[in-house]
Amino acid sequence: MKRVSAVVAAMFAAILAALLSAPVAQAASWPIVQNGDRGDNVTTVQYLLSARGFGTTADGAFGPGTQDKVKSFQSANGLNPVDGVVGTDTWSKLIVTVRQGDNGDAVKALQVQLNAHGAGLAVDGAFGAGTDSKVRNFQQSAGLNPVDGIVGPATWAALVSGGGSTGGGGGDTLSQSQAASMLSSAGITWSSSGGCSDRNNSSCTSFDGLRRASADGAVALKHAVGSCPLNITGGTETGHASGTYSHGNGYKLDFGMMSCLTNYITGNFAHSGTRADGADLWTAPSGNIYANEGSHWDVTFMN
Repeated sequence: MKRVSAVVAAMFAAILAALLSAPVAQAASWPIVQNGDRGDNVTTVQYLLSARGFGTTADGAFGPGTQDKVKSFQSANGLNPVDGVVGTDTWSKLIVTVRQGDNGDAVKALQVQLNAHGAGLAVDGAFGAGTDSKVRNFQQSAGLNPVDGIVGPATWAALVSGGGSTGGGGGDTLSQSQAASMLSSAGITWSSSGGCSDRNNSSCTSFDGLRRASADGAVALKHAVGSCPLNITGGTETGHASGTYSHGNGYKLDFGMMSCLTNYITGNFAHSGTRADGADLWTAPSGNIYANEGSHWDVTFMN
């Protein structure tokens, strides 16, 4: 009887040890991405489609064009149903294993995901030492094994499902109420022509989907300017220019033009050129970019 009990105890201990040693990423689930969605996972899908030969504009907005490309990809890869919805089966075919030395759209997709977790990388499609370091940091924080800098299925799943961090200060997104609470507590106000916060209405000022790093950057700016009032006039609502580092993807905020804010920016940051639309640019040591658009400051929070 004692021998049987010992065998059972040993088996239980082995099972428990296996469960405890299993990488956290095994629990990661692939998100559903479909028509009408916006954000980093959409941009990731678009870059991966291009990497797979189905050229797609990477603007972070999942519209009919992206849906058609997904359907074409699904059909070409024998997936069923061909519905234009990116779920587990489509993700598993769409991802591309990448590592240091690789270049191209799949690396851009990776860099977008790493930035969503706080990496602050340039989305240049070049997998160099900086990207490798951020991948390893993410793998470590997400409980992946091995921590080798190679981005395969487990690392992709953990990235797009939202787990882990690259050690860059947090890249998760906020709800309207979460962001509003953070900004209000710092003494930052906001306004809109419509007096609303619906991100699907261009006359509103919305914080829905704002990156935490952007909210943190706004709070840091408020602390830096002291008594100078900061009023946000543009957030994640529709109507702004598209792109990876866009309002819609949570990277940008517009601040009402105040002489004290202008004096702080131009007195402390380096003038870094002129944008194609004529806006003068100033870049902070953090990498955040301030564009003078005349009626307001358009700020891109890179970190």
